[in-house]
Amino acid sequence: MKIKVYPTSALQSKAAAQVIADQIRTKPDTVVCLATGDSPFGTYRELVRMVRDSHIDCSRLRVFGLDEWVGIPPDNTGSCHYYLHENFIRPLAIGNDRVYLFDGLSKDLSGECSRMTEAIRHAGGIDIMIVGIGMNGHIGFNEPGVDVNLWAHAIELDEITKTVGQKYFQSATPLSKGITQGFQQVFAARTLMMLAHGKKKASIIRQTAEAPVGIAIPSTLLRQHKNSLIMLDEEAASELAPSLRN
Repeated sequence: MKIKVYPTSALQSKAAAQVIADQIRTKPDTVVCLATGDSPFGTYRELVRMVRDSHIDCSRLRVFGLDEWVGIPPDNTGSCHYYLHENFIRPLAIGNDRVYLFDGLSKDLSGECSRMTEAIRHAGGIDIMIVGIGMNGHIGFNEPGVDVNLWAHAIELDEITKTVGQKYFQSATPLSKGITQGFQQVFAARTLMMLAHGKKKASIIRQTAEAPVGIAIPSTLLRQHKNSLIMLDEEAASELAPSLRN
């Protein structure tokens, strides 16, 4: 696990966007798996700017969603579907035939998970997966105690996730389950990029780097990934030991 620290969240977002842009230039048919939320927002905005300014060809890019709230319709502004369309898919003019997002309204969640896992396999695997980190260390909706042997799966949400998740919705919204890429997809991604910024993430970032590796804090498992890159601003990195900062 490589940790990179930047003075500000703006510089962190720009550096992360550059990594993604370079990947697309090198491999125009790159397969990306994308998180939603506050952590990658600046990165996606910077990437859109880079693509437009440098005329990077995204016509062959294939996009997979990292997760989704179960029971939330795609046109709800708090859904992962809505977020990715607004901040990545539509601005980069990615064709719908190259987009694979979880259906949070599916009546067959097991079948939905199998569909997603098979679509990733058919695409040749994920080249670069972008994730954030929850206050409880979750990656996607892989909550504390998750079975690391799972591929895409539905899961009961942790109370912290349900509480923090309210900020994405315009009014109080019942949240109970999520559907997510599993740790088998996380481990199989050729590059794993985790983004975090702000003082509120400092404690969980320290635990991610220093706590025993295990499912009690799922983010610690990223230390076992063959090619993981943790990109932080100074505030998120403020509790890290100097020896861990790059």
